[in-house]
Amino acid sequence: MRATAIEFRLRMIIQIGIVFLGFWAPWLGGFDLGRRITTLEWLALEISRTGLVRFTYATPIVIVTGALAAAIGATFRVWGAAYLGYHVVHHADMQAAAVMAAGPYRFVRNPLYLGGCFMMAATSLLMPPTGALFTMVLVTVFYLRLILGEEAFLGATLGEPYRAYLGAVPRLIPSLHSHLPAAAAEPRWFTALLTEILSIGIFVTLAFFSWSFNHDTMMWGVFASFIASMVVRGFMKAPIPTCAFLVVAPAAWGLFHLSVFRSTLVGFGAALVVRACMPRKRNESAAAASE
Repeated sequence: MRATAIEFRLRMIIQIGIVFLGFWAPWLGGFDLGRRITTLEWLALEISRTGLVRFTYATPIVIVTGALAAAIGATFRVWGAAYLGYHVVHHADMQAAAVMAAGPYRFVRNPLYLGGCFMMAATSLLMPPTGALFTMVLVTVFYLRLILGEEAFLGATLGEPYRAYLGAVPRLIPSLHSHLPAAAAEPRWFTALLTEILSIGIFVTLAFFSWSFNHDTMMWGVFASFIASMVVRGFMKAPIPTCAFLVVAPAAWGLFHLSVFRSTLVGFGAALVVRACMPRKRNESAAAASE
């Protein structure tokens, strides 16, 4: 049931693949995303069919609920990332320096995964209903696998202090009061806000753009947030390949008149080629040799 080291290392790619399939829903046929009923519309329709409220009121109810879910998700993601740090949150391997018992980690052990669940729930409102169900089931199972893998790793690495932490703090349902003293940790709010542009962008999309009732506008909001998040993280980790992306993607769109989606793929491909051609750092080479 635990996630393997390869799953942990590829966790972002796996999540992107799940979300992509959720939006695509290939079992429905074709790739006409804008012509399918979304979960947002389907839920509003089903609520109105109960006779409790009319469709014109059911739709705002669903939008507000989705925006609240996105706000909760962004809050937990930013709060958790501020205390854990960018390099730990996005590291390819599991990290275990010490027990983190500051900020949200005093109330719940996995605020990032909890926030991710809320963020995915909000995003799934823009998918077809079966795609939303597919995404939420697979993401929930995948997060649980990651959590179990991390708990096993941290327990083996940190020993008794971490086992005591397991008994004091719930895994996913936050407690209202913490029995742990606040650990000395300095939150990095600005870095957390930058690296969580995606979760913030999803909130903005649901809270503001969804009132246009234009599926394309909402999709562009999510897509732009995703690209902005990748660019910011790229500058923090690999600035040269990121610059290659920022040059090649607009050129593919402007000079060769490719679609934005294809231009983005071309840009990502160029960034991967540049990164592969760059000399590897000593610590990366040593890690690869040890594996």
